[in-house]
Amino acid sequence: MKLIANNKKAYHDYFIEEKYEAGIELFGTEVKSLRLGKCSIKEAYVQIDGGQAFICGMHIPPYEQGNIFNKDPLRQRKLLLHKAEILKLAGKIKEKGYTIMPLQVYFSGSYVKVEIGLAKGKKLYDKRADIAAKDARRAAERDYKISIR
Repeated sequence: MKLIANNKKAYHDYFIEEKYEAGIELFGTEVKSLRLGKCSIKEAYVQIDGGQAFICGMHIPPYEQGNIFNKDPLRQRKLLLHKAEILKLAGKIKEKGYTIMPLQVYFSGSYVKVEIGLAKGKKLYDKRADIAAKDARRAAERDYKISIR
């Protein structure tokens, strides 16, 4: 598995409840651009429309040698999921506070895969609690490392 893009902001702003692996429908020059490691999913989200899942806001820059075959960098791209998974996700996002976020984009063999997560938004006090827990864990690791030497 070769990681292309990771969405750290999603873990900071949302509680990730479930994760799914989805294929993504791409054109040749987009795959070549991804092989160069160029992709951004920071502002991306997943939308379900007409029984199909689409990823919106995912930026894949044009391939330099692609000329007329390049596509729009911010176009909607279809996600390849099973119908049961799409129906389950559609039911969940109708509830208040839920959304679907892309977590990472990677190569699995020769295929481009997207890990998406069913996410529920964090409140400000949840974010503060997470930051405090990380600081406490980091301090404990630092103290433990010093006491060993």
